[in-house]
Amino acid sequence: MDEIIKLDTIDQYNKLFGFETLHPLVSIVDFTKVKEMKNVRINFGFYALFLKDTKCGDMKYGRQYYDYSDGSIVCLAPGQVSSIDYDNEVVQPTARGVLFHSDLIRGTSLSKHIKEYTFFSYEVREALHLSERERHIVTDCLDKIQMELEHAIDNHSKRLITIQIELLLDYCMRFYERQFITRSDINKDIIVKFEKLLEEYFQKQTAQEKGLPSVKYFADKVFLSSNYFGDLIKKETGKSAQEYIQGKTMEFAKEQILTTDKTISQIAYELGFQYPQHFSRQFKRSTGSTPNEYRLMNS
Repeated sequence: MDEIIKLDTIDQYNKLFGFETLHPLVSIVDFTKVKEMKNVRINFGFYALFLKDTKCGDMKYGRQYYDYSDGSIVCLAPGQVSSIDYDNEVVQPTARGVLFHSDLIRGTSLSKHIKEYTFFSYEVREALHLSERERHIVTDCLDKIQMELEHAIDNHSKRLITIQIELLLDYCMRFYERQFITRSDINKDIIVKFEKLLEEYFQKQTAQEKGLPSVKYFADKVFLSSNYFGDLIKKETGKSAQEYIQGKTMEFAKEQILTTDKTISQIAYELGFQYPQHFSRQFKRSTGSTPNEYRLMNS
């Protein structure tokens, strides 16, 4: 199962699994109607949101497996690769989902906000787990989209369908925020680990080797996608991950300026800045004074 199938259109996906195409740019898929599941790796050329009600095999994203539990949602954006490893002995799948192409939302309210739904770039193991009530809300949105697809396409179709998709994504955003709250203890453990990794980044002189610390570096270290990690940090600290890293970098810079005799250029390079001038500008934006002024004021 090494070959990846590139699917650029909704119709290609529907034909692969035997679904009927009612609209070229959007589809509601229901896997209870699939007689024979296939082990397949797909490079998605469109957006996809899947709601799984029961375990029906393992979905794989990269090298990570996600073992389905009741009422969970996985989202995929164009360009992402996902695979289904199907176990013939498991129960008939009861998954449903919505697929929609970027062309569907072009020029709509949803196109202006689609990047705000950062969960499309979460990894499968960061799936959204729903309560029974939340699951009913999601299925209701899917039902309304299906109902509109079964209506003859007219001048109102695009607007009504995209409104329902946007509503569904807004609910998912709310449910994810609730999940961040209910996982608060786990999230706090990640924050503690993040703090320790940040401290080690400078103490072990990793910055001199890799440059300024990045969100991706720390997300990889705690085994999360950059978007999920960033959203988690924002929910727990009120700051973006990048703002948090920059703040810690400046705190370390202050310590070096006041407790060592190193030149400002030496400190800048040790923090991972390629140019001392860049460091000085960022330091002044953060503190209101240049590094040299800060040293003189506090000496």
